[in-house]
Amino acid sequence: MTTILIAEDEDDIREVLRRLFARAGFTVQTAPDGRAALELARRHPPDIVLTDLDMPFLDGLQLCEAIRQDAALTAVPVAILSGGLRPGDPRIAGAHVCGVLLKPFAGQDLVTAVRHLARTGRHPNHSPCSATA
Repeated sequence: MTTILIAEDEDDIREVLRRLFARAGFTVQTAPDGRAALELARRHPPDIVLTDLDMPFLDGLQLCEAIRQDAALTAVPVAILSGGLRPGDPRIAGAHVCGVLLKPFAGQDLVTAVRHLARTGRHPNHSPCSATA
């Protein structure tokens, strides 16, 4: 079973995502901010990380950077979930993010995109990820 770590600071969105992925058959871990997500990932490495962009302590890009610098986590696919990104946002280019998923999201579309990342597998941090949603 695929384990997804969801980092989202909005309680209601985090709960919706938790339910959505649990119903889709994922093992779900959740964290209310980037720092808690990183600590959880280090204790229980996930197969995929889905993170909000704007969070306290570590934002989604900082979380991705920390994951890429951790030898045990560096190849875990990371997707950013955001309502505020614009196409071509320069912050994403060097972040080694495997996908950008936009809010609002359709539940099944989000699950499909994350399943695609899971099928694609772990990615070397020096190569662009092959899955972008």
